[in-house]
Amino acid sequence: MSGTDGTEIDADVLVLGGGPAGTWAALAAARAGSRVVLADKGYCGTSGPTASGGNNLWYLPPGPERAAAVDRRHVEGGLLSEPAWMHRVLDETYRRVDDLAVNGRYPFGVDPETGRRRGGSLQGPEYMRRMRRMVHRAGVCILDQSPALQLLIDTDGVVAGATGVHRRQGYEPWTVRAGAVVLATGGCAFLSGSFGTDVDTGDGHLMAAEAGAEFSGMEFSSAYALAPSWSGHTKGLFMQFATFYDDQGARLGDDRATAMRYLLDGVPVHARLDRAHPDHRDLMRRSQPNYFLPLDKAGIDQFTEMYPVRAVLEGTVRGTGGLRITGTDCGTSVPGLFAAGDVATRELITGGRSGGGSHNGAWAMSSGSWSGAAAARFARQRGVPDAARPIGGVGLEGDPDRTATRSIIGLVQEHTLPLGRSFRRTARSLQDSIAALDDAWTVAPVVLGGRGRELVRARSGAALLAVARLVSHAALARTETRGMHVRTDHPDTDPGLRHRLVTSSLARVDVRAEGGPAGRADGGPAGRVDGVSARRGANR
Repeated sequence: MSGTDGTEIDADVLVLGGGPAGTWAALAAARAGSRVVLADKGYCGTSGPTASGGNNLWYLPPGPERAAAVDRRHVEGGLLSEPAWMHRVLDETYRRVDDLAVNGRYPFGVDPETGRRRGGSLQGPEYMRRMRRMVHRAGVCILDQSPALQLLIDTDGVVAGATGVHRRQGYEPWTVRAGAVVLATGGCAFLSGSFGTDVDTGDGHLMAAEAGAEFSGMEFSSAYALAPSWSGHTKGLFMQFATFYDDQGARLGDDRATAMRYLLDGVPVHARLDRAHPDHRDLMRRSQPNYFLPLDKAGIDQFTEMYPVRAVLEGTVRGTGGLRITGTDCGTSVPGLFAAGDVATRELITGGRSGGGSHNGAWAMSSGSWSGAAAARFARQRGVPDAARPIGGVGLEGDPDRTATRSIIGLVQEHTLPLGRSFRRTARSLQDSIAALDDAWTVAPVVLGGRGRELVRARSGAALLAVARLVSHAALARTETRGMHVRTDHPDTDPGLRHRLVTSSLARVDVRAEGGPAGRADGGPAGRVDGVSARRGANR
């Protein structure tokens, strides 16, 4: 590093985010010989949904089983994914698991029957602890508790670093000038209370949008998970062993879709894991101990007793929407800016179906590795700029009024969290949300601001609002039901809409069909039907 006094640093590559995608990106860039800084909103290796529990990986050996899985997932995703990308992710994940076992010394189990490594399951705390150690040993400079607030661009409009604050140093500002930046800041769960997602407030989405980045698949951000009603633990794997009941103990069904329908209708739903084989119950406890903790504390035997459940929105974390990827290097539509993990779209491997769980885990490993290596190459050619300026800044310069921040966050949650807003959509509900959210955006630069902790909170409020607008506009433009996106006023899948939707701009949200006039993109009242410019949100 050069020119450092603890608050100003020059580096080749700056990685924003310290989850799995960010650490893999930092590791790849450092292995390529770059000077790397990693800035994390929390403590690298401990924050985010991966670090908080057990994780599955989309990990399949080459062969017929892998090919069949790709074909099946392509269909389930509404034919919006790309099989070549899916195979590429599976190949890279296979290599990274080996990397983690050899260089990270992760203690993978071995299947006694086949002798193969059990690479499809990771314990989050152990996984991230070892990733932090690998990153540290690679020479990466880690800035913990240091949320980024703005990207920097140079005189050519190339992303050239970021600024932020140190939480544990009195919110002292920091600046990192860099030859390239990797965004790995996670998705946006709208502060729904989903386990481990309190840091996923869309900060990276906002910074990228302010720099001019495009997004893809934002309408596929309506994934809900079931959690005990008093808990936010949404690890949904075990719901496959549940039977669902009403308040009186009458059986409702044994699939998650049935439970969600009853919850949508306002019927209290209870779960019991009574379809789990007795011989497997100890293994379930060991694989996801956090899921059982709130139930054990409540004195509930989840295998023999019912417990109430609720639906918790996981937004773009378990959805598929995010920054549009423009090439195999995980570059974005803004030069110098690369994306990895949940901040990036996962449509390429999951289409319109949830990108949660195993696929997100594999995507984090793969996109992190690719983006880090590509950022290192870009930085070698570009160099560190002599000068760069911050871009954007909604939420940083308004009046220091914490009441306004709470009001904005409350408005966003009112238009995103209820099942009637996101799980099932109509043109009327979406137009209502867009009107309210667009109006809020016009006043956000004036009313959102603060100092220290409140400044970070205000910036996150602006990010939540920005992501909610991108999601709502994209959802209105997709006038069909496909994948997780369900329009009750358009219940069928429209073959003419078999293309991805690209969303951009915050002043006026624009939605277009990727690749131009591939088909009708919008039947909404403010859109066109030529597949080029689908809908623009008014900046009133």
